Amino acid sequence: MAKQQQEVYFVFMNFDPVYERLRADRSKEGSATLDAYLSQKHDKLLAKLLQPDSYRKRSSLAIVDGFAVEITEDQASVLRSAKEVRVVDKNQELA
Repeated sequence: MAKQQQEVYFVFMNFDPVYERLRADRSKEGSATLDAYLSQKHDKLLAKLLQPDSYRKRSSLAIVDGFAVEITEDQASVLRSAKEVRVVDKNQELA
């Protein structure tokens, strides 16, 4: 059986009141706290739903509570079914 190709997907999360509160703090410390919170939140979601070493998170996106991750189409379907996730969309490279 051929291994599915991994591609970059963007995952956007559902409303999170903690994220909204942290995002409102525009200080340097507030920004660092938000970044740490989101990175941990996104890492936990991936660890809960996907097999270890089967994906590579590229970055967390603080402005939209989302992240970029290298996964297969099957893994994208798993993430789409999670209650915490609003949208999973494959990266579309522009020529």
